[in-house]
Amino acid sequence: MRIKDLFQKDIARHLNGVVKVDQMDDSSVWQELEEFVVTKELDKHLRRFFETFREALGRGGDPEVAGRIGVWISGFFGSGKSHFIKVLSYLLKNDPHSYAGKSREAISFFESKIQDSMLLADIKRAANANVDVVLFNIDSKAHLGTGRDALLDVFLKVLNELAGYSSDYPELAHIERNLDEMGQLQAFHAAYRQLAGAEWTQERDQWYFKQDKVIQALASVTDQNEALCEGQVAGAKENLPLSVENFCKWVRQYIDRNGDARRIVFLVDEVGQFIGTDTQLMLSLQTITEGLGTVCGGRAWVVVTSQEDIDAVLGDIGHTRANDFSKIQGRFRTRLSLSSANVDEVIQKRLLTKRPDVRSHLEAAYRENGDVLKNQLRFRDIGMALAPFKNLEDFVLSYPVVPYQFKLLQKVFEAIRKAGATGLHLAQGERSLLDAFQQAVKSVAGQEVGILIPLYEFYPAIENFLGTAVQRTIKHAAENQALEPFDVNLLKVLFLIRYVTEVRGNVDNLVTLCLDNVDAARLELQRKVESSLTRLEKQTLINRSGDVYFYLTSEEQDISREIKRTPTDSSELAKSMGELIFESVFQDRKKHRYRPNEENYPIARISDGYPFKSHTEDSLVVSVVTPLSDEYEAFQDQGRCVFESTENKGQILIRLPDNTPFDEELKKLVRTNKYLRTKSNSTLPHTTRKIHQDLADQNRRRRTHLEESLTEMIADSRFFVNGDESQVASRDPVRLLDEALERLIQSTYPKMEYLDYYHPNALEKAINILRNYAARQTDLSLKKMGGAE
Repeated sequence: MRIKDLFQKDIARHLNGVVKVDQMDDSSVWQELEEFVVTKELDKHLRRFFETFREALGRGGDPEVAGRIGVWISGFFGSGKSHFIKVLSYLLKNDPHSYAGKSREAISFFESKIQDSMLLADIKRAANANVDVVLFNIDSKAHLGTGRDALLDVFLKVLNELAGYSSDYPELAHIERNLDEMGQLQAFHAAYRQLAGAEWTQERDQWYFKQDKVIQALASVTDQNEALCEGQVAGAKENLPLSVENFCKWVRQYIDRNGDARRIVFLVDEVGQFIGTDTQLMLSLQTITEGLGTVCGGRAWVVVTSQEDIDAVLGDIGHTRANDFSKIQGRFRTRLSLSSANVDEVIQKRLLTKRPDVRSHLEAAYRENGDVLKNQLRFRDIGMALAPFKNLEDFVLSYPVVPYQFKLLQKVFEAIRKAGATGLHLAQGERSLLDAFQQAVKSVAGQEVGILIPLYEFYPAIENFLGTAVQRTIKHAAENQALEPFDVNLLKVLFLIRYVTEVRGNVDNLVTLCLDNVDAARLELQRKVESSLTRLEKQTLINRSGDVYFYLTSEEQDISREIKRTPTDSSELAKSMGELIFESVFQDRKKHRYRPNEENYPIARISDGYPFKSHTEDSLVVSVVTPLSDEYEAFQDQGRCVFESTENKGQILIRLPDNTPFDEELKKLVRTNKYLRTKSNSTLPHTTRKIHQDLADQNRRRRTHLEESLTEMIADSRFFVNGDESQVASRDPVRLLDEALERLIQSTYPKMEYLDYYHPNALEKAINILRNYAARQTDLSLKKMGGAE
């Protein structure tokens, strides 16, 4: 059975992955109502909104209600804010909608979705409350102007549209409003029709070219002379009394003209993104909301959505303008945060619902491979819970999607957007998770049941919205003859998790992310991934820090190539190796206290033939030979090691095991540190300085990883002490060194065992003995001289 035959609805059908508030064709509206999933989270938000709205009904003028007319709906990219606010508009209006020969009122779509009869009653009561709903995306309605009035202009524009006035020319709309207040607007329409032979509403967009007819029509209906009307028309723009106070008054006039029970709800999409951190726009939003609450007595509501939580939208303003911040919070008493916690439920119901007759087929597949899947879908060193299929029911609901992908894709999309790796459209939410999952499922639709969707199948969903540098890198990789097709897929995976700090790009995790079948041979795939990583690293498309691989941006690739070209010599490598071994692993031991006599013996340290720091001539010599040494191959001969350990009147020679990955990581450490010392300065662009900071952080982690690896390597090394190989049953490097130093002292000073007693201050004791002896000799000489006299 093929994947495309599993689903109740055609997987390739047109699906509005992104809901746009201005997309109001019959097909889109019907789908948005029919396929809206009331998750546990959305049920809670619907309940809170309609409870608040219901409590305000019938309490016009109540100061408490007037302070609760602001609703802020926040959520990150893809959380469904636009869909939610649009559904609120449908429910408040409850208009009938028709599509494909069927017709239903908006609320009827929700009678089966909402189980709580009290909530459903609140929704119906709100729909019967004579509400005017004004739904709009603020960016699409805004003019090019900026400043504090930019937001007010938009609100006035949509109010004029609702009232039937000119939306493009607020000064003309104000003339129409005054005529309407005098009850003469329809007479003006008739007069203009008679003078111009056309409908006013069809020609008012060109009213500047029809001013003579406008003046004549005004004069005829207002009983004013044409000269006065001409002055009013000519000065209409300059004399427009645009202010928040007047706007709120005009809203109140509109409501009152339509009855005491009339209400108006402004539903504003993406207002947070529009105001950003602009203090003037923020204060304007606060003032408009506060003014509407006060002037309209709780009968005018403002519901807005924001790409982020309100705190994140205002950014530093929360610190520098604390008073303004507290005011805007106060105006939006009802705050709903959409977290997409139930994104899996939405995608399962809208996209992955299975036909009843295929359930048994999927159950059989899970019973056969369920235990294998639990072992296959595992992660290591991650900072978030990425779950496999929990049980049979979870498999049936989610397949061919793997459950961890619901959570991971949210993180991927948001992290990429925040990192600025995308074009403007993705940053504004032009792609959704639903769309990404649909594309991924469509890509495997022709395959047989048993496949899994690997992470790289989600890359095409955002490809066209990525920055050109990212697209170019992956396209060039696909054209690179040195790479294989799977290498490009793995590169896509590394890009997708590049900015998700919770998921480390180690081999185990990459294998899991690339699994494409329920019974895939994981060991074989691991070898394939490892080979691919080697090729990608060789092409400087990725980098490695310890056991973690990560995607390189174009600028990072350029810097990485420059680091590769940074020259290093054997002395620099030996110095760094000496720092790691002697200062870190051996804990910077400069002396050794010999246990039998408690005397301290200085230590001379040598790394690959290069002395490490200073030492005295009579020191105990500890020499380490690493795979980086030019003579490392010669030291594979045990005889050479034994002979070398007799040099310097006897020394300790430690031969480290060969470890190519360690050698490469140490060279990266040295080259990167050298590059950063010579290239970093405060005049560099911010992006370059950020890359340098990341490189420094990576090098700190790399050094820690090298220290851990070197500790293991020391434990597996061979120790030669003054002509003999030392064998100690320990994996503690410090203990191994101590035992070797004890043996070196014993072999260097073989007669020391003849001493029965070691005086704690032998030198001082010897000096005192000599002094006493000299004193006795002098006294004896004096006595002899005296006897001779």
